[in-house]
Amino acid sequence: MRVARVVPHSFRNLADAAIDLGPGLTVLHGPNGAGKTNVLEALFFALTGRSCRTRREREMIAFGGELARVEALLEPDDGEHADPIAMLASISSGEARRRLVDGSPAQPSDDHRRPAISIFMPDRLALVKGPPSPRRAHLDRLAGALWPARAELPREYSRALAQRNNLLARVKRGGSPESLGAWDRELAERAVPLTEARAAAATELAEPYARAGEELGLAGGAEIAYRPRTAELDADGIVAELAERREGDVARGFTGFGPHRDEVELSFGGRSLRRYGSQGQQRLGLLALLFAEREALRAARRQLPLLLLDDVMSELDPERRSRLVAMLEDGGQALITATEIDHVPSRDAAALAIAAGVASPTGAGG
Repeated sequence: MRVARVVPHSFRNLADAAIDLGPGLTVLHGPNGAGKTNVLEALFFALTGRSCRTRREREMIAFGGELARVEALLEPDDGEHADPIAMLASISSGEARRRLVDGSPAQPSDDHRRPAISIFMPDRLALVKGPPSPRRAHLDRLAGALWPARAELPREYSRALAQRNNLLARVKRGGSPESLGAWDRELAERAVPLTEARAAAATELAEPYARAGEELGLAGGAEIAYRPRTAELDADGIVAELAERREGDVARGFTGFGPHRDEVELSFGGRSLRRYGSQGQQRLGLLALLFAEREALRAARRQLPLLLLDDVMSELDPERRSRLVAMLEDGGQALITATEIDHVPSRDAAALAIAAGVASPTGAGG
């Protein structure tokens, strides 16, 4: 499926008018503050029911308004046999968010009907330079997209972890530790397939991540490495390790060992991007990760993700800009923002000029 139309209503500064999108690359160009990023956020909101920019989501409501709403119309790609889908998300000043799919309340399964979304924004750099948890979750989502039968593994592990942590907290308050052995086993049985899925996903990413990093300018070699805390332990080994650490876990009141402490490290030239990378290198690392995921999905014959790229050209030289455009035009749907249309050197891309929240079709890039 691809997004054919986005219709915002009272969403930030965007006009209440339909924005039609083509199947390939679309360039949103205009001055700073015109509303380019708002278009990306509106599309993300319509498809997921949440913002990609802020946790204070009522900020999305236009000044003086009471409710923001965005509808996205999805149409099948060429050769795809599927019916169009209408996805709508809204948020009001006095009520919770609401999501509808074809007029009915959204269900978790509906997220499998829309394309996955890969998004680059400057504030998304936390994925590279922040703590490990977002990187773990990111790798888990990719594993679920590559192998749908593995999609529930993170939730299954999280449920077992929550149960063990609740029991540890009760033991710390004086409760009985008798059930801890059973939950050690349960956690271990859930940990093994989760770490196997993460390791497999990281392996699928390794080669395309190195290629994308080289194309985008990460000199010295870009690498991605999954570093599990459980190393090569099987379920019995994890149970033994949990038993050995039990006294410390009870004292803390939570589990200190397991896949919830794993690291996913992005590096270049043998140096961690998180610790030693410059802002520009971290931006390139995030871009390379998004393109690597797309190539992994292509190799697995999965639907390519929708790419939403905000302000990616500002730190690239003309050669790297051309390479990035070539990567974007290699299949799939993508939206990219730029202050100047010439910053996106493409003759085939559709272009929309954004001015004061209004989108108007223009010529393609140069």
